[in-house]
Amino acid sequence: MGQLQLSLTTNDNTRTVGRGGRAIILFGLSLVLLLGILGSRVWYLQMLEGDRNRALADENRIRLIPEAPERGRILDRNGKILASSRLAWGVSLWPIAQSPDKWEHTIAKLAQILNLPAQQIRQKLEQEGYTSPKLVRIASAISPRLITLLSERSAELPGVIVEAQALRYFPNGDLAAHVLGYTGEISASALKVKAKDGYRMGDIVGKAGTEAAFESTLRGTWGGKQVEVDANGRVWRVLGQKPPRSGNTQRLTIDIDLQKSATAALGNRKGAVVALNPQNGEILAMVSYPTFDPNLFTGKISASAWRELEQKEHPFVNRALQGFPPASTFKMMTLIAGLESGKFSPDDILPTYGALNIGYAFQEHNGAGFGAIGFVEAMAYSSNTFFGQVGMQVGGEDLAKWAKKLGFGQHTGIELEAEESEGNIPTPEWKRKVIGEDWNVVNSVHMSIGQGEVQATPLQIAVLTAIAANGGYKVIPHLNLDSHPKPINLGLKPSTVETLRKSLRAVFEFGTGGGLQVAGLTMAGKSGTGEDPPRPTHAWFTAFAPYEKPEIVVTAFVENAGGGGSAIAGPIAVEVLQAYKNQRDQANRA
Repeated sequence: MGQLQLSLTTNDNTRTVGRGGRAIILFGLSLVLLLGILGSRVWYLQMLEGDRNRALADENRIRLIPEAPERGRILDRNGKILASSRLAWGVSLWPIAQSPDKWEHTIAKLAQILNLPAQQIRQKLEQEGYTSPKLVRIASAISPRLITLLSERSAELPGVIVEAQALRYFPNGDLAAHVLGYTGEISASALKVKAKDGYRMGDIVGKAGTEAAFESTLRGTWGGKQVEVDANGRVWRVLGQKPPRSGNTQRLTIDIDLQKSATAALGNRKGAVVALNPQNGEILAMVSYPTFDPNLFTGKISASAWRELEQKEHPFVNRALQGFPPASTFKMMTLIAGLESGKFSPDDILPTYGALNIGYAFQEHNGAGFGAIGFVEAMAYSSNTFFGQVGMQVGGEDLAKWAKKLGFGQHTGIELEAEESEGNIPTPEWKRKVIGEDWNVVNSVHMSIGQGEVQATPLQIAVLTAIAANGGYKVIPHLNLDSHPKPINLGLKPSTVETLRKSLRAVFEFGTGGGLQVAGLTMAGKSGTGEDPPRPTHAWFTAFAPYEKPEIVVTAFVENAGGGGSAIAGPIAVEVLQAYKNQRDQANRA
């Protein structure tokens, strides 16, 4: 065994002689081959794939940081600022600055500092995506204390950016709040619809009023910075910048001074005031109460402010655009329908009664009637039994036809359509479909005096009043000073227009508005007291002036006022008309 082992050892040593050189040669050849392969790969990557790989490298180190535009201003007709911007500070996150697991630590700290739910912050990051280069806004209008605290702890909060931002500012507080509306962060549901238009998470958009109606004008165009970042997402340098373009200025038809007068006239009574130019439909003032301060929504609204709003009765509802029983103001429509139907002439005389008994007693408001009178006297005294008889003769179909022709039961054309009620004009077909009953004479009488199922908005009543003021044209009410919708010629007979105008003037001369005369101002108009059982009655008054050459229509409405239109709403409308006259006189003297 030992020999065999020796023999094997001897033979093996013999064979190894000379193989060391071959091994070196083989190692050298392998090394050359390996270097050749690596060299060819480098040549391939640099020469053939160089452009592609350089582009990939740039994608990893070059980022575009979007910058939001400043929202356009809103001005009144005379150039006075209604809405603008103010400088504030907000907190945003840069998703690509950290990996998702590292963000968790940052989110926990940030939630504690900002007093925000961690889940809320996390949701916004996840919605945008952790690889997104876009900044994600999580807080606006933060306090100076928080600005200092975040600055001091910036090293602990990678990817958290405190940046200047332009916040919406309404210098007049709650004045014209329902016209202007308010702004807020775009909702997730709205973003799904508007993403195709370039909207992104965290965008500030108009939520109501003209802020929403003119969103495309006010919005502006995003800009951005192209920056170079390191492997951790930290910015090395800014490579280029495209400044954001501010939104365009929007001029409104509103006269802020008249708006103040109308607001003061309505006071703290629940209701609305509308003032418009009867020649072209420009809205000069629009007031609704209760109201709110739109500045509350430019940052995080406090719990106490929200509780205060909740104590008010629907403060966000624009009552100028909501439907209510129009009562006797609707008799203007009945007069037009009666004279245009051919069943009545301007000189017709009808008896009036203490009540019109047709299976239902329609009471005359004086309890006795006014004797035999014509259209002018009937409007001046606001006779229910006179106009009830007109409605009976005209019939439900024609009453509804004329109501719709005059603008009821439909949107008026104002830019705030999303907030505007169409009101309601019942028809025989509507009654069968909705109530399951046939039309009867009681329904016709109810419609003729603006009660029953009839619903009209203060703005619609203002448009109806403008038809009398301008001689038979239906204007399109609007808030954009740069738009000029053409009034619609209704083709009314001159005698109808003349009778309507005379009857509204008689309201002030010897009728229900006789105690509302103003020296040096000739007015025409109509009162209304709308039933709303079991709640108190509504008070209406609508008027135009000057009678000879009308420049303004004012419609005042007080919800559940519990009194007559002339006594409660009349003084409001007249106060606004007088304020307009004073402004005009002052301008003429200047």
